[in-house]
Order: sequence, then C-alpha cells, then structure tokens
Amino acid sequence: MSFSHCRILCELSLTWIKFFGLGLGYAANMLTLKFLGATGTVTGSKYLLRHGDDPVLVDCGLFQGYKQLRLRNWEPFPVLPAAIRGVVLTHAHLDHSGFLPVLVSEGFRGKVFCTEATRDLCRILLPDSGRLLEEEALYANRHNFSKHKPALPLYSEADALRALEHLVAVPVGHEFSPAPEMLGRFQLAGHILGAASVSLRCDGRTVMFSGDVGRPNDPIMRPPTAPGACDYLVVESTYGDRRHAPSDPAGQLADVISRTAARGGVTVIPAFAVGRAQELLYEIWKLKQAGAIPAALPVYLNSPMAVDATRLYIKHHDQHRLDERSCHALGQVAHIVNSVEESMALNRRQAPMVIIAASGMATGGRVLHHLKAFAGDSRNTILFAGFQAAGTRGARMLAGETSVKIHGEYFPVRARVELIGNLSAHADADEILDWLSQSPAAPRQVFVTHGEPAAADALRLRIAEQLHWPCRVPDYLDEVVLA
Repeated sequence: MSFSHCRILCELSLTWIKFFGLGLGYAANMLTLKFLGATGTVTGSKYLLRHGDDPVLVDCGLFQGYKQLRLRNWEPFPVLPAAIRGVVLTHAHLDHSGFLPVLVSEGFRGKVFCTEATRDLCRILLPDSGRLLEEEALYANRHNFSKHKPALPLYSEADALRALEHLVAVPVGHEFSPAPEMLGRFQLAGHILGAASVSLRCDGRTVMFSGDVGRPNDPIMRPPTAPGACDYLVVESTYGDRRHAPSDPAGQLADVISRTAARGGVTVIPAFAVGRAQELLYEIWKLKQAGAIPAALPVYLNSPMAVDATRLYIKHHDQHRLDERSCHALGQVAHIVNSVEESMALNRRQAPMVIIAASGMATGGRVLHHLKAFAGDSRNTILFAGFQAAGTRGARMLAGETSVKIHGEYFPVRARVELIGNLSAHADADEILDWLSQSPAAPRQVFVTHGEPAAADALRLRIAEQLHWPCRVPDYLDEVVLA
C-alpha cells in the first residue's frame, strides 16, 4: 500500500472516530497531534496535542517571513483558545512564544508551562515585542504608509503583560501536568538559556518535541541532553539540508569588522536579542582582547532587551560554559543604547563602529532604522549571523537585492552584505542526526518540522536511510492519530 493510501485511511479513521467515537468509548483515550505552524517554514511553531477532550498547545509562536505566513497571525485561531487546557513552551524566542499575548486576549485562561530561564526571558521579550508592535503601528500611521486606516498592532505591551501572568516555571527534570492524565518533563536542549525539549506522556504513550536543538560544541551554551525513549518524536530541521562550515566564525567576524573599519565604514549586525547578541558580544570581547580587531573601535548594543537578557547569564550560570568574568564582560564590551534619541544619533555618526541591533532577520525593531541609514553606503557592511528565513529582509538582501523596502519605502543597498552562517545556535544536519542517534530506542514515528521544504525533506530522507526510523514531513493543519 502506498504512503498516500495510508495517509487517506488514517484521515478517514480520524474522521470516523471524531464522529462516532464518543458513543463507542474511543474518545476518552484517543491521542491526536495537529500541526498549527512550523510546517514549510521555520516560524510559527504551534502543535496541538489532544488527549480525549483535553487539548494542549506546545509552543505558541509568531509567523514571520513571507506575507502569506504573517497573515496567519491575524486569522482566527484554528482551535478555540478558551478550550485549550494548557500551553507548553520549549523556549522564549518569538517564533515559539510570541503569539501568546494573542491567545490570552482571545480567551485562553490556562497555565503556560516553561523552564525558569524561559519565564525570565519571556518577561523581557514579550512586553518588548508588544511595545515594538505599537511603535511600528504609530510610525505607520504618522507617515501614512499602511494600507490599513488606522494601522493596528497585533497586540500591545499591556496584552503581553497580561499573558505573563499565566507563566508557570518548572525546574528542568521535574514533572508537571498541563492537562488531566498528561505528564510533562523538560530536558535542556542548548540553543539559548532555558531552551528545552519536552516529553509529554499519557495513556502509556510518550510524545517528544525537540524544540530548537543546540550545538554540541557551542562556545557559550552547554550541549543538548540526549533524547529519551519516546513513541512519537517531533524534530526541528532548520539546518536539515546543510552542514555548518568548518571555518572559524570568530576569524570571519574579525575579518569583516576590520576590513569595514579600514574603509571608514560601519558594520551593522542584525541579531536576535537573546542568544545571538550575547554570542556576538562574547566573540567581539575575545577579539579585542587578542588584538584581532582595534581595541578602540566603538561597539554599540542597540537593544534594551538584549541588555536585560545578558544579565540572566549570571543568574542561570548552570546552563552555559561562561565563567563569571566572561558574563560580566558581555555587559561591558559594548556601549548600551538606551533611548530612541541615542539610536537616532548613531545614524548621524560618520565614523567606523559596530552596531548590534534586533531583529536577527531584519523583520522589525531598531535595526531597520540603521539599515535605512547605512545600507546605501558602499563603505559599510550589513553582516547577518545565522539562518535567514525565506521571505525576510535578511534573506532578500543576502540574495542580492539592490533595494530593500522598509516602512513603505525602498532604500538602496550599496553596502556589502555578508553572512557568517556557522555563527548559529541551531544544530546542523549532522549534529541533529548525532543527537537523534543517542535515543535508546526507535520511535514509532518521526515528524520533521520547523524547516524550509528542502531542509525538512532532506532531514526526513537522512533519518529514514541512516536511522531506519519511520519519518514524514507534515503539512499545515495536518492532524494524525497517535495509536
């Protein structure tokens, strides 16, 4: 029987059980998994695990990138938010947590389970996200470039603060119950502070969600914990079709910064405020200590939440490799830009410098104003560090586009646009395979998500051929019965 025939039978069985199972006693222990995001893309992570009448949402992320993806953030949620028993977050990045304020605004009243570091980071990221969304809507209305009259934010800072009231921190390795007869447990996944894989067990079946898997030899984060035995596994595939280059990312960083400064230019680095910004600060500190870049070259961190996130490295010292001196150095190597006025003043400064600003794919935040100011000068460099999702400004600039649309207006790109691909917090394809191979037993089924189509399918093929595990790539809104 072909795979397509099996899938049709599975879907027919699911429909039959939904309509008739209540009367025959099947619904009480039926376990289903529905893919509400991170299919065909690396954003919008959301998975609905339903045990009987008790749905639990694993991750609650924003869609980013192509407009047709971003529009999903505004569509009615596929499940009634008030009916969801609980939410489980694998980590704090907005593509995994950033939709939470909308879910709460639309009626979710349950608990949101996460690790302690994820809770601390969400307290920084979510209000900042709401604040930025409000500022962008005000800017659009002031300059009259939005098609919507008036432009409205997806959610506000106040919405984000209300969502934070639902967070419940769980120590790594401790059990928690997001729904009746369902037990969960977090294990560290590397990647960023608090990032975790999560296993959820009910009725003798265990479903594991990898979250974003970190690298075994990351310069800051500790390696991901080996996966435990599970019946079903949902695994990310951001770098599922590639290997990180063996070249030293610190050497590339030094080369780009030094060459740009020698031209009298500015190096603008879009960076995620949590994880990537701290790694860049750490590498720049080491390069200055070693004399690999000019010690007097000014470095600016234009992301207040990145400053707050950096302080958490001292609090959660058990999750990373840095000693206390290195943690303090993260906060001292850069000048902190605290106000909008200071940020605007940087754009008028005509001297060599390094600016690190959110967001990492140039989808929003203060870095957009720096791109408007500096992308048009050939002396400057726009340096991307890590993966750029399809449809984002970062991906388009790396593809060679000669102009970029920001705030409704096109700006020329004459600056050099460069990428350090292996300065990444994600495991590559080989590292994911190595991580999976540490599992004590083969799952019944693996679902490959959180990857562009080519990356997800490449990882699916490698898992099937090298590990001999049943494996598939689900589509958006696919729903499967976990037997």
